[in-house]
Amino acid sequence: MTNANCDDCLRIGSHTFASRLIVGTGKYADYEIMRNALANAGAECITVAVRRERLIDAQGKNLLDFIDTARYTILPNTAGCFTAEDAVRVARLGREILAQMNNPGADWVKLEVLGDKKTLLPDPVATLQATEKLVAEGFQVLVYTSDDPVVARRLKEAGAASVMPAGSPIGSGQGVLNPNAIRICLEYLKDGDPDYPVIVDAGVGTASDVTTAMELGVDGVLLNTGIAHAQDPLRMAEAMRLACQSGRLAWRAGRIAKKLYATASSPLEGTIASR
Repeated sequence: MTNANCDDCLRIGSHTFASRLIVGTGKYADYEIMRNALANAGAECITVAVRRERLIDAQGKNLLDFIDTARYTILPNTAGCFTAEDAVRVARLGREILAQMNNPGADWVKLEVLGDKKTLLPDPVATLQATEKLVAEGFQVLVYTSDDPVVARRLKEAGAASVMPAGSPIGSGQGVLNPNAIRICLEYLKDGDPDYPVIVDAGVGTASDVTTAMELGVDGVLLNTGIAHAQDPLRMAEAMRLACQSGRLAWRAGRIAKKLYATASSPLEGTIASR
């Protein structure tokens, strides 16, 4: 679960993980596939929608019965909330559920306050209001937001433990549509605080989207639909795991600068062609 001894850990508030991939638990064909996909993704933190209708399926099976709570830290989320008041209520409910389970995820929440059902874009005003309220109540708040750098900065100033700008709309599979906006978010959020965790959340469709996000310098990626709705969720989960690791490694290595013209990969001096 929490790993304090990894070489390149993801640290969010009081939580530390070796894996930088956070995976959702919704939209799977059944809970058995979900359980196996979570394992293939190598995630140590998984996010669960708190609302009762999302925890219990049509057959009456409880999602939590298929999650190894000794293996995963659960990140409760307020998915489906459209007002600050509703999001705060659901966050409190999640805290109570996980406290009864003795899961370390009881002290934090992934905050979503949506603006409308068509776009599932966040309501920036209600999101800020809910963040302020939950921080005042002692929550470590990971807040889903748009890729607006100014809004991102306001959320950090409100006390968010992590700001999570969307790569593209929830479930769209479009990947990171505006990498420049993510770069500016990173600049604003990490100015004077380079260890502040920034997570790309939403819109990831395949492994290359994860790699793209990680190569921008974000600290992690949170995804769900890209695995759950893949033709083969188990293989896609493994692909997402490797992509996250590859993207992080490439960012740490430092890519070469882009140039307009070619640069020879072999030296010309001393070769037959140069004589």
